[in-house]
Amino acid sequence: MNWDFKLHNTQYLTHGFHTYPAKMIPQIADKLLDEFGRNAKILFDPYCGTGTSLVEGKIRNINSIGFDLNPLALLIAKTKTTHIEEITLKLYLENFHKYIFEIIYEKGKRNNVLIPNYQNIDFWFSKKVQRDLAHLKNYINNSIDNDSIKNFFNVAFSQTIRECSWTRNEEFKLYRMTEEKMKFFKPDVFSVFEGILSRNYFNLLEFNSTVKNEALINTYRYNSCLTIPKKIIKPESIDIVLTSPPYGDSSTTVAYGQFSALANQWIFEMETPRSLDKELMGGIRAKNKTMFKSEVLNSQVEEISQIDQRRALDVVSFYRDYQKSIDNISVTIKPKGYTCYVVSNRTVRGINLQTNNITIDFFKNNGFNHIETFERKISNKRLPKHNSPNGKLGNKTDLMNKEYIVIMQKK
Repeated sequence: MNWDFKLHNTQYLTHGFHTYPAKMIPQIADKLLDEFGRNAKILFDPYCGTGTSLVEGKIRNINSIGFDLNPLALLIAKTKTTHIEEITLKLYLENFHKYIFEIIYEKGKRNNVLIPNYQNIDFWFSKKVQRDLAHLKNYINNSIDNDSIKNFFNVAFSQTIRECSWTRNEEFKLYRMTEEKMKFFKPDVFSVFEGILSRNYFNLLEFNSTVKNEALINTYRYNSCLTIPKKIIKPESIDIVLTSPPYGDSSTTVAYGQFSALANQWIFEMETPRSLDKELMGGIRAKNKTMFKSEVLNSQVEEISQIDQRRALDVVSFYRDYQKSIDNISVTIKPKGYTCYVVSNRTVRGINLQTNNITIDFFKNNGFNHIETFERKISNKRLPKHNSPNGKLGNKTDLMNKEYIVIMQKK
């Protein structure tokens, strides 16, 4: 069975609303739901990110629940799964065009705006970009009274923030452009924003015409199921878990907080948005080694500790939270229900951590059978492909070039 989908369009419907690191491509969710979710009534994604699985669940009229800690990710996930009437959205878009016309062409109006005093704002944005982003923020907050429309505009605003900043957009961490590139980088904020609005508008129309059902999609801000309130998800109530969990702690692997920091600052006014990575799985460093319910993992932690005790504790920190998360998720799944985990095996100090087999071990300990593991090459995700295992320049090792789709079923 081929899972690569190298030449497939991964941006159809609302999937293309916003970039995000390490997104599960929709074709995987589509195929898994066709195979293992045919009779599913409730889907759960405990690490939902921007909602790929939730959109695919919505297409199939499956009620879905998503958890994530990142406010930006939840905003995007909610917006991607929300039906907005075309005529209503058109009215707001027309009002916005009038607003921008006045800002551009009425003397003095463009400079008449209060620019937020965010930390390092001058490091990431030119004065002109700051001013025009402030106009967009002002319009969204003060001129839009419909929550779904406001979310739609904020998703486009977030993408605009990233594209008009001095960040290197090909990176998923926050790195500033070179001084030479900054000299020639003169983005037109309003044009960028309107272009994104237009693209997302047509994608939404496609979504509206494709998805005509009343499936409920609910998203909640929780940390990767380190706790699962029973008032939100009752034990043995979930038919299928479909998810792509983090590949490791955010500080050393995929820095979701860094990627989202500028948008979380502008939209949600987070004072220290980069600290989000410390709150995600593995963000709090373990002080001692732990014995896990996986002999593979215990052996690999010991190998790493012989090379680098500090990095071994980073690994322990992540898998400690990962194991607890799987323990909690397992309780929510019905007998005969499925879990579909899309994972990748990162490398730490030259040791390739077998997250695929570790995931199997953790679920087996909770009364699951291993059905199958599919392997695919990663060709269309924003992920680090190499790193330096010992910090020496030019000494690189492969990181995550393959994914494993682990299928488990509760007994």
